[in-house]
Amino acid sequence: MKRRRTSALSVSAAALLATAAPLLTGCSTDAHPGAAAVVGGERITVASVQAQVETVRDAQRARPEGDQLISASSGLTRDTVEFLVYAEVLERAAQDAGVELTRRDVQEYRAQTEASVGGAEALAEAVLMPQNGTPLAGEEQIDRMLRTQLLFQSLAQELGVAPDANGLTQMAAVLAETAEEIGVEVNPRYGEWDAEQVLLADAPTPWLRSADEDEATQAATLDG
Repeated sequence: MKRRRTSALSVSAAALLATAAPLLTGCSTDAHPGAAAVVGGERITVASVQAQVETVRDAQRARPEGDQLISASSGLTRDTVEFLVYAEVLERAAQDAGVELTRRDVQEYRAQTEASVGGAEALAEAVLMPQNGTPLAGEEQIDRMLRTQLLFQSLAQELGVAPDANGLTQMAAVLAETAEEIGVEVNPRYGEWDAEQVLLADAPTPWLRSADEDEATQAATLDG
C-alpha cells in the first residue's frame, strides 16, 4: 500500500456503505447500450450487475430465512449499481491522490476483518444482511467491498482527514468533485444522480420499467 503520509482513521463498514455511495453527482443517459452506468468513460455493464445480483440472490435463497432476506433487499439491483459506481469513483479519487493498494494489502485486511467478526463464515453472513449495506455474496464481491473500505481509509489518511462526522463530509466532497470531473452517467432504468438530494433518484421517464421491477417480475414467474 503506497501513500505519502498517514494518520489514524477508522471507518466502519456500515458507515462506509450506507453514506458514501449516494454522495456522487452526475447525469443519466441511455446513450450507452448495454451499460448500467458509465464512470469516467468506463462501462459498468448491465450483464455484470445482473450477475452480481444473481450471486447474492442464490446465497440468500440458500439461507433458512431466504424469503425475508430477499424481501428486505427488494432494491438490490439499484443498490448494486449505486455501490459499483461509488467504487469506481473512489478508485479514481485514490489514483489521483497517489494511493495504491496491492492484493496482499486487501488479503491482510480481510484476515483482520474476519478475525474481528468471528471468522470467514461470519463475515460472509454479515455482508449478506441488508441492514449492513448493499448485500454481497461470494469471494469476489467480499474482496471488492473490503478493498473499497481499505481504499477509503487510505485515501482519508493521505488527505489528512479526521475520523469524525466532519471528516466524512470532507470525503464526500472529494468524491463528489471526482465524480463531476470524470463524469458519471447512469442508465435511466436504475434512476439518475440527483445533485440536490445527493442520491440515486427515480428515473424521470415513467415508461421505463426499473431493473428491480424486472427482477421482481422474473422471480414471480419462477415461483409460479
